[in-house]
Amino acid sequence: MKDIPGEMQEGLRAMGLLASGAAAHGVPLSGGVSSDIWHVVLPDGRDVCVKRALAKLKVAADWRAPVVRNRYEARWLSRAREAAPTAVPELLGQNEATGTLAMQWLPPEDYPVWKTRLRDGDTDAGFAAEVGRRLARIQSRMAERPELAADFPTDSLFYAIRLEPYLVATAAAHPDLAFQLKALAARTAATKRTLVHGDVSPKNILVGPEGPVFLDAECAWWGDPAFDLAFCLNHLLLKCLWNPGAAQGFLACFDALATAYLVGVGWEAPAVVESRAASLLPGLFLARVDGKSPVEYLTEEKDKDRVRRVARALLLAPPDRLRTVRQAWEDEIAS
Repeated sequence: MKDIPGEMQEGLRAMGLLASGAAAHGVPLSGGVSSDIWHVVLPDGRDVCVKRALAKLKVAADWRAPVVRNRYEARWLSRAREAAPTAVPELLGQNEATGTLAMQWLPPEDYPVWKTRLRDGDTDAGFAAEVGRRLARIQSRMAERPELAADFPTDSLFYAIRLEPYLVATAAAHPDLAFQLKALAARTAATKRTLVHGDVSPKNILVGPEGPVFLDAECAWWGDPAFDLAFCLNHLLLKCLWNPGAAQGFLACFDALATAYLVGVGWEAPAVVESRAASLLPGLFLARVDGKSPVEYLTEEKDKDRVRRVARALLLAPPDRLRTVRQAWEDEIAS
């Protein structure tokens, strides 16, 4: 184990998790682009996970974001745990001066990452349904408390780390679709319904003994819940090119997650949420090829062109049902 960075040491002391003069050691974790994340062992033997937000994200593009997002991740963890206690790790503390938070350590042997399972072709539609069910439960509970919007004044942050790098940057790469992509960004920014996670991706979901566990809510925002639904479903479509042999399983997960989520929508008509998610999804689909954060596993130009072909057609003729997007993609990968 290594000495953890000084800012993390300071943050742990400020949280009361590390005594003055004591030192903690740990192991840096891989996989994230927006934070330094460590598995830390405290002097008393406790294992914790410690995160420190980065001002410049670890991607090829010059992508910067305010480190204050760490504050809102901590708030999301606290609120979401009230709604679904087993779906979120316990928050142990947060220190704004160092941009550091500490949370419950979930050992990977008991909590594997869903993305890894999907990569290996483990397409459990029942688990995908539970992802949708738990996400809707959290959002439904938060929608009942509109006063919480004041705790998440993150419009500019969400724009900086979601709308601009995904939709606006992609508009620059596809100027003939700039109107459609910027309109999606504007509509999403203006829609205020409930608490949004902002990064519901298989890499941020653990397969826990009691079901899905959501991590990495740095993009937490009071806004449009359709963003979370579309963001996660987008990954299930893209995985069809990562592991083509499991494509039908990924599509079954898409159906299961979407269906379970929409059943749980209580803050507005489910068809209205679905319509926003369905029309947003092609923009996010295209963004994972031509935005600032392309998925790392699509390296062949022919695969990228498949995504572009389907996404562009759907942006020009926006769907209002998720099955339309799913069918267009299934037809493409079958050809």
